[in-house]
Amino acid sequence: MNRNNPTPASSAETRVFLFLQGPHGPFFHSLGRMLRKTGAAVWRVGFNAGDRAFWFDRRSYIPYFGRPEDWPATFQKLLDQLGVTDVILYGDTRPVHATAVEIARNRGLQIHVFEEGYLRPWWITYERGGSNGNSRLMSMDIDDMRKALTHSDAEAPPPPAHWGDMREHIFYGAVYHWFVMFANRKYRNFRPHRALTVAQEFRQHFRRLLLMPAHRLERIWATARLHRSGAPYHLVLMQLAHDSSVQSHSDFDCASGFLDQVFRGFAKGAPRHHHLVIKEHPLESQGTALRREARRLARLHGICDRTHYIPGGKLAALLDDARSAVTINSTAGQQALWRGIPLRVFGRSVYDKPEIVSTQPIDQFFDRPQRPDGAAYRAYRRYLLETSQIPGGYYSHRGRRQLLRRVADKILSQKDPYEALEAGQSLPKPQLRVVK
Repeated sequence: MNRNNPTPASSAETRVFLFLQGPHGPFFHSLGRMLRKTGAAVWRVGFNAGDRAFWFDRRSYIPYFGRPEDWPATFQKLLDQLGVTDVILYGDTRPVHATAVEIARNRGLQIHVFEEGYLRPWWITYERGGSNGNSRLMSMDIDDMRKALTHSDAEAPPPPAHWGDMREHIFYGAVYHWFVMFANRKYRNFRPHRALTVAQEFRQHFRRLLLMPAHRLERIWATARLHRSGAPYHLVLMQLAHDSSVQSHSDFDCASGFLDQVFRGFAKGAPRHHHLVIKEHPLESQGTALRREARRLARLHGICDRTHYIPGGKLAALLDDARSAVTINSTAGQQALWRGIPLRVFGRSVYDKPEIVSTQPIDQFFDRPQRPDGAAYRAYRRYLLETSQIPGGYYSHRGRRQLLRRVADKILSQKDPYEALEAGQSLPKPQLRVVK
């Protein structure tokens, strides 16, 4: 059996799925229930009270109370005792998942990886073996994708006008961390995969919910100030410092190093009438510190009067008038490419292809940014929509319902999404609807 692309059992009745940690909320429970209806066996390992709170079938729930260093041996025993054929998880770089992926791959098991959508916000990502910097997309070029697309004549669907699950995302994050804070007595050995404590994460989610109206007013004012300036501007797409794509697939461990390179390059290369816009991530909880660092760098490089800081919110309106965009490796970069906006990345990314992402030195990029090859990006985007991108979302009820219509069949398929397209066996794309 090929360990990188093993062929799962042909019948659902012979499959045994072991779920690890998932996105906040009930999506993994709903997916497990659907897989169980096919005749497959389904189990879930929980590492804290937040995991347990959103898995409602107690008979299939397996709590892990052990120490982190004991997890590899426990996971091996679970695979043997349950006869596991498939492992399902969300994000493949957090320590317990990275260990599980390595062990499962060495055993030739099928590894199903969920992530936020490469073409978010309307799609989620489903791959096998790994995602982001561990995705099979990293080794593919645009010509490979064009060749595979000859097996499909379907048109790529346009994105809906808007997506509405940010409040649900924040809500489920707050609920999850409440359980970990106040009901985690049995899981005393649990260690979060992020540097923040659970209490800090809970406070941040709760504070974010309370301050959403105030942040909206601040965002409106800052955006209006930018538009009143009438200046051409370049957009910096920020990511969360604990984002796995930043920590595992770039050379940065915080925003400061990235911003220092951006400000330095902008001050040296950008025309003197151009402005720089720092766009905060919608879930950013360290906005005050990030804003302070941006001001410090603006003063250092003498561009205070040309720098804008936009807190949170949607990206589309800012991108529409941007001259260029820079990021470490945010999936938001895809929105820039879709609009034909020049993009420069500083980390490893699934869309970092020479036809569509600039390789110019950063000062030259700000001076005369190279536009992406529109035809190449359309082929890339269409390839993703034919393979790893599934319409729907993890957090809203309607988004989960839309997602579940397709994802179970992809999981049960003998071929991963990329192999299925190459074989002309990919699932037909549904008509997209706006989810409110």
